[in-house]
Amino acid sequence: MKLFSKKKNGRVFNRNFILFLIGKSISDVGTSLQMAIMPLYIIDAGGSAATIGLFSFLSLLPALLVYPFAGVLGDRMNRKTIMVVTEFVSAGVILGMAYLSYFDSMSLTLLLSVQVIISLLYGLFDPATKGMLPRLVEPDNLTRANSIVSSLRTMSVLAGPVIGAVLYVKFGITILFFMNGISFLLAGICEMMIRYTHAKREASAGILGIISDLSEGFTFIRANTIIRKLCYFFLVTFVFVQPIFTVVLPLFFKTRLEYSDTQYGYLQSILILGMLVGSILVGFFFKKKNGVLKPLKFGLGLLLVSMIVFSILMFPENLSILGNDSILYFVLLSIALGLCSTAIMFIQIPVQTFIQRETPNEYMSRIFSLVGMISQGGLPFGALVYGLILERVEVHWIVLSAALLMLLIYVVFLASFLKTKEKFTLKTKLDLKN
Repeated sequence: MKLFSKKKNGRVFNRNFILFLIGKSISDVGTSLQMAIMPLYIIDAGGSAATIGLFSFLSLLPALLVYPFAGVLGDRMNRKTIMVVTEFVSAGVILGMAYLSYFDSMSLTLLLSVQVIISLLYGLFDPATKGMLPRLVEPDNLTRANSIVSSLRTMSVLAGPVIGAVLYVKFGITILFFMNGISFLLAGICEMMIRYTHAKREASAGILGIISDLSEGFTFIRANTIIRKLCYFFLVTFVFVQPIFTVVLPLFFKTRLEYSDTQYGYLQSILILGMLVGSILVGFFFKKKNGVLKPLKFGLGLLLVSMIVFSILMFPENLSILGNDSILYFVLLSIALGLCSTAIMFIQIPVQTFIQRETPNEYMSRIFSLVGMISQGGLPFGALVYGLILERVEVHWIVLSAALLMLLIYVVFLASFLKTKEKFTLKTKLDLKN
C-alpha cells in the first residue's frame, strides 16, 4: 500500500497527514482544557501544595518509566494500533471520571490513582506517534511536517486554559472531564481512518531483545560526552524550573492573589504564547550556522533574569505596593512568566537540534526516548519536592533561591560544555583529515 505519492510536488498535506493532525489537535485541546485547571480543582477540593506536587509527580513519573520500553515496542509493533487503543482506553477512563464526578463520587485519592493510568497510557502513545509521522509524509517534507505538528499543538492548547477556566467556574470539573474524554474518543476515530502499513524489522524476540535494544542506546549516550552532558543539564533544569509553573504558580495565584480563575487561565495561555514566540524567534534570529551556543547563552540569561523578576514580584512588600488584584501587577506577572517560557524554547530547541545532528539514524528512536527519560526524569521528583518545601518555606524565597542556584549551575555547565565541545570539534577535524 502506498502511504504517499512518490511524486515530489512539494506538498506536505495528504489524507493521512491531515487525519493525523486533526486527531492530535482534538486530543491536545481536550487535555489542555482539563490539565490547566487541575491545580485549582485540587485546592478547591481541599488539597495542599503537597497534593499539587504529588499530582504533578504522578502525571509524569509513570510515563517516564514506560517511555524507553514503549519506544522499543513502537519499533516492533503496529504504531497505529498502539495509538488508537491508547486513545480509546484513555477516553473510557476519563469519561468514567466524569460519571463519578457528576454523582459527587470523585475524591482526591481516586483522582491521583487515575492519573497514574493516564500517564502510563501517554507513555505508550507518545513514542508511537513520533515514530508514525515519518511514514505519513514524503521524506523531503518531514522537517516541515514536524514544524506543522509542533506549531499546531501549541495553537491547540493556547486557548485551553482560558476556556477551561470559564467552564470550570460556570459548570464545575465534570464538564472538563467529559470534554476531555470525548476528545480522546474523537481522536481515536480519526486515527482509525489513517491508512498505515506497519513495517516489520528484524529484532531479537522477547525481553532479552528489548533489553539489548535499550542497552545499545545507553551505550551510545554514555560514549557521546556532549549528549550525555546535555542530558544532565536538562535533568537539572527541569528539576528546578518546571515545578515553578506546575506547582508554585497555581498555589501562589490561589493563596496570595485576588484574581479570578479565568485570569489564571489567561496566565496559562500567556505561558503557551511565550513558547510559541520563543519557537519562532529561535528560527528567525539564530540560523544553523550559529550553532547551539548563542541561543543557549541567550536563553539561559533570559531565564535567570525572568525568574529573579518573578521572585521579586512575589515578595509581600511588592504585593502591597503594586496591589495583588491590580491590572499593573497582572501585566508585570504576565511579562515575567511569558519571558520564562520564551527562554525555555531558546534552550530546548537548539539542544534538540544538536542531538539530532549528532545521532546516527539507526539509533534515533531509542536515543530520543532515552534522552527524554533521562532529561525529564527530574520533573516528577522536582514537583514532589517543591510541594513539600512550600509547606514550610515562603514561596518567594523558594523561587529566588532556585534562580540563584541555577545561576551557579549554568556557569559550571557552560564552562564544562565549552571545554567538551572544543575537544569534540578538534577530534572531528582530525578524523576528517585521516
